Amino acid sequence: MAPSSAEADSAMSPSGRLLVLYASQTGNAMDAAEAERVGREAERGGCPAVDVLSMDSFDPSRLPSERFVVFVVSTTGQGDPPDSMKGFWRYLLRKDLDRQWLEGIHHAVFGLWDSGYQKYNFAAKKLDRRLLHLGAEPVLEIGLGDDQHPSGYEGALDPWLLSLWKSLNEINPSLLPRVSDINDSNLSILGDPKIHVIYYSSNEVSQDPILSDPSKIISSARSMPPALRFHADGEPPYMLQMVKSQRLTKEGSDRDVRHFELEDPSLAINYKIGDALEILPSQNPSAVDAFIECCNLDPDCYITVMGFFATSEREKERLQYFASPEGRDHLYQYNQKESRTVLEVLEDFPSVHEWLVQLTPPLKKRAFSISSSPLVHPNQIHLTVSIVAWVTPYKRTRHGLCSTWLAGLNPNKGTGRAPLRAFVEERAAQAAAEPTAPVLFFFGCRNQDNDFLYKDFWLTHAQDEGVLSSKKGGGLFVAFPGISLKRSMCNIR
Repeated sequence: MAPSSAEADSAMSPSGRLLVLYASQTGNAMDAAEAERVGREAERGGCPAVDVLSMDSFDPSRLPSERFVVFVVSTTGQGDPPDSMKGFWRYLLRKDLDRQWLEGIHHAVFGLWDSGYQKYNFAAKKLDRRLLHLGAEPVLEIGLGDDQHPSGYEGALDPWLLSLWKSLNEINPSLLPRVSDINDSNLSILGDPKIHVIYYSSNEVSQDPILSDPSKIISSARSMPPALRFHADGEPPYMLQMVKSQRLTKEGSDRDVRHFELEDPSLAINYKIGDALEILPSQNPSAVDAFIECCNLDPDCYITVMGFFATSEREKERLQYFASPEGRDHLYQYNQKESRTVLEVLEDFPSVHEWLVQLTPPLKKRAFSISSSPLVHPNQIHLTVSIVAWVTPYKRTRHGLCSTWLAGLNPNKGTGRAPLRAFVEERAAQAAAEPTAPVLFFFGCRNQDNDFLYKDFWLTHAQDEGVLSSKKGGGLFVAFPGISLKRSMCNIR
């Protein structure tokens, strides 16, 4: 049914639109997922227009033209704003913005972080204060999600959203004309799915005007939810070949740390010490095959997008329970605590496989500190990577996707020491040509035999005329648990 002219006018007006802006760190989809939930619930409440955008895709100079804005923000490092928020935040700090710049705007901020860190939700708190300073009016108090809550972020997000919708409805009833529908457990009111699976045989692809034009496919992808959205970053600057994979910890150790050397034999790689390398991993082929089998897909068919709800009543009842406040703790245990994969969810709820295509985010790039110097290795990048593995509460072993993928690559076919190794390596190269300042390196680890990574490297640079040697005014100091500080903090010559 076509919208009435009044509804259309409301949707076009800033007062009839809800803008949801989220900020996330590279590789973290949680912020986008929570922001997408805010947008999804607003749509269920009848909001005429909802836009969910990453902060780095929104022009901050347009903020005064909005009327209702919700921010979902995580914190990184030592209270720093995440990657996609940095440009937005710099703009808000401009000195030429006065106290009335955001007058007339109603805003709400929800933060995502871990209370185990000293600067808990610092970025969200700073953003909320700055918005108030610029004249924006808060819809409700800032919400602070805590990953250590028994229900995860949802433990704080659930009651915060209830208050948000109630407050927005009081401010402008036309913004959420069906506000009572938001908390209805009936999944059918979610509306039409945005994804539908259509199969094309290989010979049909060239005949379809959309499928034959990659730019149209990318344009269509940009209209999808933010957690799914394809970002056209262009071709990767380097296609590197794995030339060395060496385990640094001993066999049998509870930690598996690897040294990787990646190379472009025909081109010098432009990087500096302290830089990080972003890697987009490949999915496990066996997991892809199992996914295809679970969804009854033909791997030779070309897939485009639209979707459906669960068709099994048993599955629908269980999903409705998970979506309810009563089932929130069980959902957190089922999903986050067990780190379930999309494939495992499909195996438990096979009738929703087409709907999950809409909700499943693409693989994210992972960043690793570079542990080599471009002066010594102009055509190579070295990485020191801890192969991630853990056991869930139900004793299921999980493996980190990117680190496990790297460890599985055959040559020729993040730990704290990585950037420091690069620094020492570069300083040694500089010292060969001119005098340099002395270097003191203090290093502690759990086990001398298993965790003293790059032991020969450090000892070599601590001897004779090395940059860590006492002759150069430097020193290498190591400490291990169970050994007295006086004896362990020794200068190795």
